[in-house]
Amino acid sequence: MIQFENIYKKYPNGIVALNGVNIEIKQGEFVYVVGPSGAGKSTFIKMIYREEQPTDGKITVNGLSLGKLKRKRVPYLRRQIGVVFQDFKLLPRLTVYENIAFALEVIEESPAAIRQRVMDVLDLVGLRHKAKMLPAELSGGEQQRVAIARSIVNVPKVVIADEPTGNLDPETSWDIMNLFEQINARGTTIIMATHNKEVVNTIRHRVIAIEDGLIVRDAAGGDYGYEA
Repeated sequence: MIQFENIYKKYPNGIVALNGVNIEIKQGEFVYVVGPSGAGKSTFIKMIYREEQPTDGKITVNGLSLGKLKRKRVPYLRRQIGVVFQDFKLLPRLTVYENIAFALEVIEESPAAIRQRVMDVLDLVGLRHKAKMLPAELSGGEQQRVAIARSIVNVPKVVIADEPTGNLDPETSWDIMNLFEQINARGTTIIMATHNKEVVNTIRHRVIAIEDGLIVRDAAGGDYGYEA
């Protein structure tokens, strides 16, 4: 599903974010990406949906070579990838329903198909009854559920989550993780950058640890391995 071949990333300020990364992630895997702040985790995951591009090396996602991908084809790539952020990134003036539907409207799905798909994912995240509310009327956990619903409404091959429980209380964090488990059980690849030691140590999956731009550990069913 995802392959990094000898990936380097050096920013204009001289910071080397990734320093010769080689990794392969198979379809259907659930992978935690861990490491200290500034280790290169965010750069790593942003490269998967081409928010960042490597200085050198080759990245392949679902058969697409990202270095050869023309700009006009980037939206096609991103339709196959759902992204969930720590700060939700919901559009404040749109309702819950409209936030999720927007992802389908931009690819010109029919109104009937949009309604069906939006209500299906709202059922999955348990928020059908809040479809007409604005983001400001929801709790943080509910907003993150909407963000997850939006990320999967296109039925993506991959969901990337950048600190999805970072702004949530512990109980809500477990609810969110249970959602990701359900999504993964449907065959969707999950890649999650996280500092949540308890989650990683309790819900065991593959752990990729990045330090100073290098992969220093890659363990199936691994633990967090850092002091939280």
